[in-house]
Amino acid sequence: MFHLALHLGIPLLIAYAFFPRVESGKIFLILIATLLVDVDHLLADPIHDPSRCSIGFHPLHQFVPIGIYGLMTLFNKTRIVGLGLVIHMLLDFGDCVSMGLLP
Repeated sequence: MFHLALHLGIPLLIAYAFFPRVESGKIFLILIATLLVDVDHLLADPIHDPSRCSIGFHPLHQFVPIGIYGLMTLFNKTRIVGLGLVIHMLLDFGDCVSMGLLP
């Protein structure tokens, strides 16, 4: 549950701390929309396994897509979406580390 709260709280903090008030709500919604990357969990059986690390397991959580998400942050048109995806992957990675699934 804490992990899910971070997926909402961190984007909220970033949107309101680093973007102008006029745009912060819009930025927050874009960052939250990147949670749709978890659609790849529907391909797994079981869909949710609390003891499974999503990094390296699900197709959109592989290292090549993660690299693409990082590259997206370099371009104005994709920067916010890339930022949301990178944040998502970092939070998932942190979850894997905290569960002892990654070193």
